[in-house]
Amino acid sequence: MAPYMRLRQICLVAPQLAPVISDIAEIMGLAVCYRDGNVAKYGLENALLPVDTIMLEVVAPFKGGTTAGRFIEKTGGRGGYMAIFCCNDPDERGRNANAMGVRTANMIDHAPYHGVQLHPRDCRAAFIEFNHTEGSDDILGPYPPAGPDWQKFIRKDVTQALTGVEMQSPDPQGLAEHWGKIIGVAPEGAELKLPNATFRFVKGAIEIMSALEFRVADRASVLHAAKARGVAVADNEFLLGGVTFRVS
Repeated sequence: MAPYMRLRQICLVAPQLAPVISDIAEIMGLAVCYRDGNVAKYGLENALLPVDTIMLEVVAPFKGGTTAGRFIEKTGGRGGYMAIFCCNDPDERGRNANAMGVRTANMIDHAPYHGVQLHPRDCRAAFIEFNHTEGSDDILGPYPPAGPDWQKFIRKDVTQALTGVEMQSPDPQGLAEHWGKIIGVAPEGAELKLPNATFRFVKGAIEIMSALEFRVADRASVLHAAKARGVAVADNEFLLGGVTFRVS
């Protein structure tokens, strides 16, 4: 199989799913495709919304002592939780990360799905996960974390694509190079360009996944919908689920 690396999913974390999920769905014109019972063993509940072929997930802890709960406490609820990539060989990416001193935090095996999650402290800024679904190299093929028929829930009349992820760091170039080595994509300046999205690394006081960038059909109507939901809007952006949603 030819090597490939694509952004598959962005995971945000919130103290509760409501009203974050309904706000995202209403403002961005997206639909929930799945709620995954498998995350309950981590003390979490979740919901996933497809943005074309990239999943946008929100998780929320329903009990104390969860990793997600500690993330919220540590960050004050600011910053994206996880960047999830599909690739041809997650184990190879995991071994490469381990050789850099980035520890494996969790292995997920739900055949035909296999995932390798890396330790957020070693990744810096957010969790990184690599996964592969056997027989699913088509971008519209099966992806078990999103449910059996996620493709039917794609809505493009409002939001057309998730195009970029902004990462903040006091040393953006250093973080870009670190993530580039983990992911296996050479930085172009302070950017990592994947076939379906670009990670941009910018100056910031702390290391976080700070913003998501979307291409929308009508920017003004999305910003109007955000205001109607009581979300504060500045220029072309607003804060939801701990990250800035930026629309163009």
